[in-house]
Amino acid sequence: MQDIKGDVVSRAGQGDLKALEMIFKAYGDLVFNVSLRIVNNREDAEEVSQDVLWIIARKIRSFEGRSSLKTWIYRITINAALRYARRNTGKGRFVEYDDTINGGSGGNDVERAADKEQAEAVVQGLLGELSEEQRACIVLRSMEGLSYEGIADVLGIRVNAVRSRLKRAREKLLSRRKEVMRDEM
Repeated sequence: MQDIKGDVVSRAGQGDLKALEMIFKAYGDLVFNVSLRIVNNREDAEEVSQDVLWIIARKIRSFEGRSSLKTWIYRITINAALRYARRNTGKGRFVEYDDTINGGSGGNDVERAADKEQAEAVVQGLLGELSEEQRACIVLRSMEGLSYEGIADVLGIRVNAVRSRLKRAREKLLSRRKEVMRDEM
């Protein structure tokens, strides 16, 4: 991800489409990946990502720089993904995986790709069992590497709430993991 300077943000706020495009290119993957982890479905994540980019385009002129641009974009993404997930709760949507592996010349490549796909399916399944708030905290901490303070800033909550949500999420994930392991034996 390229580093976006304040002048790019300022130009984007003044309607410079090239500056806005630079922001989209710099943060597009982050927006999609965070959205995917929250909504648990590629098509939905694409929809959320488009919504987020539209929100950024509309609100960039109001960005005051009290937090970093990245934190501001995280906050928009998490809020949009949580809104989307709440609207679509109970629809049984999960990330779709293609069972065929295209490309890869050797058996080891195919095995590695299959293992990676299986591991991703397990992660998505476990994330799907958490509440949206817990999932947001786990995604931001474990997958995006944010500090507790960073998560609190992005979600607009206190650090103690972050700790509590992470603790409950980890306990639930560990409990579920033990159930899976017991069932496999």
